[in-house]
Amino acid sequence: MEQDWIWGLIGGLLIGTGGAVYLLANGRIMGASGILGGLVDGSERHHWRERAAFLVGVLLLPVLLYPLYGTVDTHITQNWTVIIVAGVLVGVGTRFANGCTSGHGVCGISRLSLRGIVSTVFYILAGGLTVAVFRHLLEWI
Repeated sequence: MEQDWIWGLIGGLLIGTGGAVYLLANGRIMGASGILGGLVDGSERHHWRERAAFLVGVLLLPVLLYPLYGTVDTHITQNWTVIIVAGVLVGVGTRFANGCTSGHGVCGISRLSLRGIVSTVFYILAGGLTVAVFRHLLEWI
C-alpha cells in the first residue's frame, strides 16, 4: 500500500495548527489570500510586518526543506500557460469568494462558519468541474 497519504495528513495538521496559532496570537483568521491581498491593496498597512513575515515563511519553508526531500513529484502539468492561467483564476476566485481554502476551508469550517462551509462546498465543486473539463474534455492537463 502506498504511504503518500501520510504527507497530506502531516500537511493538513501543520496548516490547521498554523491557523489555530495565528487566530490565538493575532485574533484574526489565517486566510492566505486575505493576508496577501492586504499587502497588495494596502488595506491593512498597520499589519504589514506580520503579513510579510507570514508570506516569507510560506515561501521560504519549501526552499529550506528541499535538501531533505530532493525532487518532489507533484504530477502537475509542464505546460506553463496552464499553470499561469490556473493561478490567475484561483486569485480571481478567492477575491470573488472573499477568501481561500485556508480562510474558508480550514479556519471557517473549524469555526462552524456557514459562510466558510458554503464557500468551501462551491470551490470544491468548481475545482472538480474544472479538472473534469480541462483534463477529460479538453485534454489540456
